Amino acid sequence: MTPANLDAALIRGARAGDPGAQRALVERYRETVYRLARSATGDTEEAFDIAQEAFVAAFAALNRYDPERPFKAWISAITLNKCRDWARRRAVRRFIGLPMPEQAADWIADDAPSTETLVADRSELAAAARAIAKLPASLKDVLILCTIEGLSQQETAMTLGISLKAVETRLYRARQKLMVILRGDTDPRV
Repeated sequence: MTPANLDAALIRGARAGDPGAQRALVERYRETVYRLARSATGDTEEAFDIAQEAFVAAFAALNRYDPERPFKAWISAITLNKCRDWARRRAVRRFIGLPMPEQAADWIADDAPSTETLVADRSELAAAARAIAKLPASLKDVLILCTIEGLSQQETAMTLGISLKAVETRLYRARQKLMVILRGDTDPRV
């Protein structure tokens, strides 16, 4: 059975209320959803919460899912929306003065090849995570989906509901801004 056919069968089962089908969908996409949330927020603990929220929202809206669209693209779009919600809540908390832990520099991917490599690359990874977190959502989403998640530009366009040309433009701008931020220029506008 092809992955698309398996997804279609699982979605039919989940729509019918089969908890096994729902569990199977979560198992198939939990790593993707978590990585996407972790990349968008830079916070491992928040990424777990966002991943859970994304699956809850997806199952609540499963009747609105378009089977012509890949499930991975659909759940990715939901996850990015949950990340934006998280960012808005975080901005409000900062605005009203509640302390927020600055943990963006503390996360490192769990699948790193060795401890020595992690130690050597930690500061660069932390700087990249902080730089990505500074990008506007429209640029950050495209960069994460194409570069970190490995989606094609066409899949990214479908996930975000934008044109292929918009993906190309935003990806170019995101990379340019990221280079400026990482170089330490004071004006990240490109």
